[in-house]
Amino acid sequence: MTYGRFVPIISDKYVDKDFGTGVLKISPGHDHNDYLLARKLGLPILNVMNKDGTLNEVAGLYCGLDRFEARKKLWSDLEETGLAVKKEAYTLRVPRSQRGGEIIEPLVSKQWFVTMEPLAEKALQAVEKGELNIMPERFEKIYNHWLSNIKDWCISRQLWWGHRIPVWYIVGKDCEEEYIVARSPEEAFEKAREKYGNNVEIYQDPDVLDTWFSSALWPFSTLGWPDAAAEDLKKFYPTSVLETGHDILFFWVARMVMMGLEFTGKVPFSNVYLHGLIRDSQGRKMSKTLGNVIDPLDTIKEYGTDALRFTLSLGTAGQDLNFSTERLSSNKAFTNKLWNAGKFVLQNLPRQSDSSAWKALQDFKFDNKESVFQLPLPECWVVSKLHMLIDDVTMSYDKFFFGDVAREIYDFFWADFADWYIEASKARLYHSGGGSVASVAQAVLLYVFENILKLLHPFMPFVTEELWQSLPNRQEALIISAWPQTGLPRQAESMKKFENLQALTRAIRNARAEYSVEPARRISASVVANSEVLQYISNEKEVLALLSRLDLENVIFTESPPGDANQSVHLVASEGLEAYLPLADMVDISAEVQRLSKRLAKMQSEYDALMARLSSSSFVEKAPEDIVRGVREKAAEAEEKLTLTKNRLAFLQSTVLVSN
Repeated sequence: MTYGRFVPIISDKYVDKDFGTGVLKISPGHDHNDYLLARKLGLPILNVMNKDGTLNEVAGLYCGLDRFEARKKLWSDLEETGLAVKKEAYTLRVPRSQRGGEIIEPLVSKQWFVTMEPLAEKALQAVEKGELNIMPERFEKIYNHWLSNIKDWCISRQLWWGHRIPVWYIVGKDCEEEYIVARSPEEAFEKAREKYGNNVEIYQDPDVLDTWFSSALWPFSTLGWPDAAAEDLKKFYPTSVLETGHDILFFWVARMVMMGLEFTGKVPFSNVYLHGLIRDSQGRKMSKTLGNVIDPLDTIKEYGTDALRFTLSLGTAGQDLNFSTERLSSNKAFTNKLWNAGKFVLQNLPRQSDSSAWKALQDFKFDNKESVFQLPLPECWVVSKLHMLIDDVTMSYDKFFFGDVAREIYDFFWADFADWYIEASKARLYHSGGGSVASVAQAVLLYVFENILKLLHPFMPFVTEELWQSLPNRQEALIISAWPQTGLPRQAESMKKFENLQALTRAIRNARAEYSVEPARRISASVVANSEVLQYISNEKEVLALLSRLDLENVIFTESPPGDANQSVHLVASEGLEAYLPLADMVDISAEVQRLSKRLAKMQSEYDALMARLSSSSFVEKAPEDIVRGVREKAAEAEEKLTLTKNRLAFLQSTVLVSN
């Protein structure tokens, strides 16, 4: 079919002898693996196809035919000449254009390459010497592996858009032997005239540089390079941090390092922070094919920009993040909580026209031990916790632990400031009669809240800036305000004391919930502890009563149990701190006895039914193991609840007897 071309038969391990006939045709000009095999064995590299998909003169009888027509005609000719053995269906991978869907034909061609080993050696040394720090550290191994096994880089691309390859050819000359490299067409033409005379004609290589090649020049090419005196280049190169996805560590990051070292002698950045990829809720990569791509603009419209930013920032460096609406909803609620906290602070600050009140607020200082240690217990606690947070967050920012930063701020704002201090401050603002007690609460609310805004601003710039500029007496925008000072005083003793107050409050709240006490109902309490503990707890009597919904007039502080202890619910809040809540204050004891008796009877019958199943040998032996295990777990849980209910019922019955 090719005018008698000789086809050699060779032996090589590359061929799978158990597949098909055990004989494989080699087409080095049209298959990457065949090309490598041909280079190894010294076979000629034959190309039978033109760039328009027609066959060339190397194809012999089929020269000029379209590729698809040629395949049909070849098979037809093989059948006519009796050379065809059999025809059978076979499935194979066919490469297609992503955009147009056309079948792509592998084709050997001449391309421009970059010799990579000398460049890679410098980039490897940059990490080895500590000039380049990659985070997370585990990606250093991937970086080193790629650069240690690097191949020459093909930088020619047959695209319409991009940087043209700066190579010109001579009309009438062999382009593989005669070419000119220049910075501009004028320079190229000047070089050509010097070598070939004034009548020379030249044309530029139609290919463009690989996008990654152009991108690799970005750190310095955008700053005025090659003018070493350019102001931007001197000021911003090299920079400190590159932040990018871990999937382009080699494609982009390593190449920027190599190009930076080659052309400027400097590593373009000292730190590389690699974030994870955003995947869908099932952990799949987002793609048009799967139809799981999420448009961030739609997400912003529904949840807000700050909630989206905060959600993505909670990820761990280098670890992919499954994108879920549950997280978005949670962080939208966090944004709302922040906004409502801001409203609370604003509503409880003095009027801007009240200069004396504002002077009193500004007189409070939180940067020295004496002023912080003299604060009342809740204020000293929250300021101390804030100062600890500032140190921890600043350290995490410095180490690029952004996920830790986000979680630390979230926990402090929600669990400490919003849930505890804002609630405790209401005792100062609404129940203390105002004066200096209210002023200290106002000063602490403002101080803590404005520092929360500063710490949170890099994650949630819009809501924090809006809240900041709504606060009185703002001299500058939050984005350019000073970062909070580190190393500020905190008092461990006050934090421990307030934790005891929290434990007591939680114990009382849990007891109220356990006995289904109406939220609006105020109950009595006797707090029992030694004199030292009683002193600081009793000083915060209003706070305790407000947070625990106690009857302020009937909260007693004593060093020994009260006389009606046997008719009270006994709570152990922490070591050396207890409370007694009179049962008659919380429930109608007779009604509660009746309710629990009915509940106990029902629970007993459910427990007996479970035990009957487990005592049946046929069930235990024949039922699936997971079913039997599930029944055993239910029985154990039912037994535990049964015991608790019996104990509570016995306690209530004994209380009825005592009162009678």
